[in-house]
Amino acid sequence: MFDDVTSVALHSALGSLSARQRAIADNVANIATPGFLAGKVVFEDALRQAVSDGDVVAASASPTVARSMEPTREDGNNVNLDQETLANIETGLRYQLVSQAVDHRFGLVRTVLRGA
Repeated sequence: MFDDVTSVALHSALGSLSARQRAIADNVANIATPGFLAGKVVFEDALRQAVSDGDVVAASASPTVARSMEPTREDGNNVNLDQETLANIETGLRYQLVSQAVDHRFGLVRTVLRGA
């Protein structure tokens, strides 16, 4: 019942957004660590393609986590607090949106089961 592309994609999006929030927290925690390169979580393009193709397996794929190759400061660290703050806000809003979509899908199931 919940193994259709939409359900799998929503579950994958929640997990990937959580991974992004953890990466952002790690970046901010290491803002003063010399040589630290910011982590970036990427998943949107792969998820979009999987949904477009109707591929349930690809929709459940894990996000890609890579170190940023942005220019670094003199100490070799490339964490930018302004970028991390904005990314955290955007990620939080996206997480809320996907959570609402999941809640709506379960609401539809509840309605059907009640027969209303």
